[in-house]
Amino acid sequence: MTSEHNLGALLRHMRPKMLDGTFVFCTIPTSEAIPEALKPLLTFREQEGTTLVIPREEAEAAGLRYAFPSRLITLTVHSALDAVGFLAAITARLADAGISVNAVSAFHHDHLFVPADRADEAMAVLREASKAKHL
Repeated sequence: MTSEHNLGALLRHMRPKMLDGTFVFCTIPTSEAIPEALKPLLTFREQEGTTLVIPREEAEAAGLRYAFPSRLITLTVHSALDAVGFLAAITARLADAGISVNAVSAFHHDHLFVPADRADEAMAVLREASKAKHL
């Protein structure tokens, strides 16, 4: 599968897909191992601690404090890691609608964590963005 660089093609061909479940952001000290019971979707080590993005149920079962209950939307177009402007265009549309987003770029796709209570609205904004003739 070839990755896409062209912004117009990225917008036209993105097909947002919302995953099941609610995800949350947690942090643990960098000196601690990730508990074996957890299966993080995402981990990121910062100086202040290790961020874990996990299903809310896992956080609650492990007794972890969490923030930003969110739904995960994957933009299924295969975006190049060095594509210019794709996330800027997408996040600007969401910002215009007053929807916060935490974006993550992985090897094949871009992924958006949006507030759980605004997820359906975010999907509508993304579908509309894919139909736009220009930015």
